[in-house]
Amino acid sequence: MAQRKTVCCGLSSLEVTLMALFVVMTAVSVGLISVMAIHWEDRSQEPEPTVNPTAGPHENPYLIGVGRADCTGPPGDVPLMGYANLEQTAAGIHTRLFSRAFIVDNGSKRVVFVTADIGMVSQRLRLEVLKELEVKYGNLYRQDNVILSGTHTHSGLGGYFQYTLFMITSKGYIKPSIKAIVNGIVKSIEIAHRNIKPGRIYMSKGELEESNLNRSPHSYLNNPAEERNKYKSNTDKQVTLLKFTDLDGDGLGMLSWFAVHAVSMNYTNQMVSSDNMGYASYLLEQEKNIGFLPGEGPFVAAFASSNLGDASPNIRGPFCANTGLPCDYLNSSCPIGGLKMCVALGPAGSDMFNNTKIIGENIFKRAKDLYGKARQEVRGPLHAAHQWVNMTDVTVQLNSTHTGRTCKPALGHSFAAGTTDGGGDLNFTQGAVEGDPFWDGIRDALLGAPSNETQDCHQPKPILFSTGEMTWPLPWHPSIVDVQMITIGPVAIVAIPGEMTTMSGRRIREAVKQELEAQGTFSNAEVVVAGLCNIYTHYITTYEEYQIQRYEGASTIYGPHTLSAYIQKFRGLAKAIAEGKEQELPKGPEPPFFKDSQLFSLLPAAAVDKKPINTTFGEVLEQVDPEYTVGDVASVTFVAGNPRHSGDMRDKTFVTVEKYHNSTASWDVVHTDASWETRFHWLKNGAESNATIEWHIPLSAQAGSYRIRHFGHYKQRKGFLETVIMAYEGVSDVFRVSKITYYY
Repeated sequence: MAQRKTVCCGLSSLEVTLMALFVVMTAVSVGLISVMAIHWEDRSQEPEPTVNPTAGPHENPYLIGVGRADCTGPPGDVPLMGYANLEQTAAGIHTRLFSRAFIVDNGSKRVVFVTADIGMVSQRLRLEVLKELEVKYGNLYRQDNVILSGTHTHSGLGGYFQYTLFMITSKGYIKPSIKAIVNGIVKSIEIAHRNIKPGRIYMSKGELEESNLNRSPHSYLNNPAEERNKYKSNTDKQVTLLKFTDLDGDGLGMLSWFAVHAVSMNYTNQMVSSDNMGYASYLLEQEKNIGFLPGEGPFVAAFASSNLGDASPNIRGPFCANTGLPCDYLNSSCPIGGLKMCVALGPAGSDMFNNTKIIGENIFKRAKDLYGKARQEVRGPLHAAHQWVNMTDVTVQLNSTHTGRTCKPALGHSFAAGTTDGGGDLNFTQGAVEGDPFWDGIRDALLGAPSNETQDCHQPKPILFSTGEMTWPLPWHPSIVDVQMITIGPVAIVAIPGEMTTMSGRRIREAVKQELEAQGTFSNAEVVVAGLCNIYTHYITTYEEYQIQRYEGASTIYGPHTLSAYIQKFRGLAKAIAEGKEQELPKGPEPPFFKDSQLFSLLPAAAVDKKPINTTFGEVLEQVDPEYTVGDVASVTFVAGNPRHSGDMRDKTFVTVEKYHNSTASWDVVHTDASWETRFHWLKNGAESNATIEWHIPLSAQAGSYRIRHFGHYKQRKGFLETVIMAYEGVSDVFRVSKITYYY
């Protein structure tokens, strides 16, 4: 039984003021924002490298470590991060969220790549992770050799930002949420660190069809025809994969990149979910880790994000929900119902669970095929380069006679329109190149008008929010941004601090490849664009796409020359790496790390739990049926407490499905809440709540006797001010599962 004391308290005047501002901003569309993520050990204690300078083709040059850890936060009340739908708060678990880490060491240098099942990596999250790593390992893991990336699931938990805009749309800085992510990421690195061993890396590439669609084709067509003609599609179809093995050739893990939004689970979903990329990981890890429950076992399979800015998994495209006709091509709206009626459909139509399953299976199957075919060994030195850049003031050399510059952050009117993956409710449209007097008047009265300098800098964007000029109570957007790159032999991983569109990613890859190979130290460099890394800065379109001002262009916050600035900066990193001078790069201005006391939360403490009269927590309200057949859904409902009262539930579960074994007279756990087959719905009704557990019985389930158990905690009052947290559990009746019998 767990027990903890809590004293409730009221909101501060700052929080009240912010809540009022929050309500106002909702009215003017911010609520529609789619922000479419051991102690120090001496190196002598680690395994010694087996590298020698004259290593032959079959001698291994690397030490490799892989690790996976749960990073799921409290699945109740906390806003989900991605759609910025303020009513989309967590209410259970579809699948758990994991962080997956890969360490590569050549005896003299070490690099780390982490991808986590979260919307994006925030600056605050990265800084907190690096602080924890410094405490444990000194300067072994640093800002230059550790890349943190998000899969961009829109069904992960929010509350891990330090800039005002993101805090408003996710109810502030939520300590339990960010701590779960920080601890999960750090633990995944710890596991990889402990498991490090000599091994080999192989690379494989291939194309994947029927899994992504460009949601802003009109913007893409504004890129030069000569450039577009070099590619056969307006989205990147390439899957790039790294296969990690030990010296005997046994698989340790797999890391791949593919450009698609993790939005198969749509904005109506309220369960924590790793979405399509997470399902691909689930499938490959379950196949490799035979006999282990999800999230367990030695093999780590990571599916990381890439240049997904305009790449949607809703491959049937946008249709008007009320008529079934295609949406307007230019502004993605419908004649009746406007933007909200224009909805992009996945391969299974509006069934988000099957959409997630289909896209996830597509990605998994292609990766599995490429993993099996991977023969090209990755060999060569390791490099890591990093700088902090003030992205509000970068001068860009456009040609031999002209320069441009980046701008203070600002969001355009089309930003409030959202996308076909989740549109807005108000009368904003994509492709707006002129402001609206009504909304501009409200903005000016509440927040002040954008300066002439900022308006001129962002042309042709009509500015809705001049966030770079908004600093209360904290800056609304970051100014200092990470640019980072690591190389493993010929493979260069470029850490993009946001969502690059298809063509933006192609230009980055081409520029970095040219710079690496220009010095002669790299040949046939393979450049990977890793998305949603280190800090979130919204979107990065090409200059030409920016002119169209659809959602992605309106959300390119540093102005029309944003991409050119990044190309310039990443070229600088690539040149330094090629010349072996990455240690000579200027660090740049360090970003702020605001004190906890400066941050705010708009999420009230969870209330004392109540229950129906004459019931107990964990008691069954709706019982399972006595018999089911594979393919059926077994369901049971319990009297429940708020999941927030369970505290840190990483590596634990709210749910088990258990099978009875007659030979041992014991129950074995066959599924947890990390399983695809289970769904934990938390249903809140005032101070009372229920937990409905569904088990979608797979065709592979063995016939036999089963039961479903639910674990949780509830808060009760003890005295006038004091409260205590108590553990409870519930169990369903035993039920039978049988196989389908066919009669001929």
